[in-house]
Amino acid sequence: MAAGPKERWVVETLYETEGFTCSFRADEVRYEEETGQQHLVIFDNALFGRMMALDGITQVTERDEFIYHEMMTHVPILAHGRAGNVLIIGGGDGGILREVVRHKSVEHVTMVEIDPAVTDFCKKHLPGISAGAFDDPRLDLVFADGAKFVEEADRKFDVIIVDSTDPVGPGEVLFREAFYRAAAGCLTPGGVIVTQNGVPFMQGAELRGTIEKFGRIFKVASCYLATIPTYVGGPMAMGWGTDDASLKDIPLAELEARFAAAGFDTRYYTPEVHKAAFALPRYVRDIAEA
Repeated sequence: MAAGPKERWVVETLYETEGFTCSFRADEVRYEEETGQQHLVIFDNALFGRMMALDGITQVTERDEFIYHEMMTHVPILAHGRAGNVLIIGGGDGGILREVVRHKSVEHVTMVEIDPAVTDFCKKHLPGISAGAFDDPRLDLVFADGAKFVEEADRKFDVIIVDSTDPVGPGEVLFREAFYRAAAGCLTPGGVIVTQNGVPFMQGAELRGTIEKFGRIFKVASCYLATIPTYVGGPMAMGWGTDDASLKDIPLAELEARFAAAGFDTRYYTPEVHKAAFALPRYVRDIAEA
């Protein structure tokens, strides 16, 4: 009897040097290429659905992407309360964009993605994540280096969402203090920046580094948390930088009113979850407040 085809497993390599890896079975590889910027593979997995990995690091899965995208988007926009202009750095899969354009109060959104191949592949192979958001007339899609964009930008934004990869390869520049300072210069008074800062239990140095840099730039430097199954090792941290201390502590009743006025449903985000996300476990506080 002939042997069947050998199973392929895509290995998550983010913590390989520290002695830990995990693997996802690739039931069917949908696309794979060296894009010129990164190694990209899109594949199907029985548990997580369609997935995308860049340079061996899981970026997004169909099953749990809503958690990350909702929390990266609705927390800053609803905390701000009057965001008309939003800047997304990264986010080539379109998930952040999808959630931003659900806010009818947002008048204009600029999305800056370094690698057009990522966006093209995701529109073709992961269309449910962007869900048509790339066709929104409020979008200005720019293919450029996000760090250079904020250095040269001549307009201001109420909310900046940095949906970066981890601080390796092309994403490393988006964790430098020079980038954060340039981004801060693009914020309107009372604006807020949020960043992807990994899993503090596994990547404490990454979060600490961002908070330390934010502390030299903003009056408020903190983070909030969301639990996303794909990103193993505990809850993920989203960095929070602003000069408006009130944004971190909007009363629940006000968040409820703003969310109701927004007029859409969510699968993870609620005003109660919003408030609770800023309540940090002691080990995370020790990292963020060190």
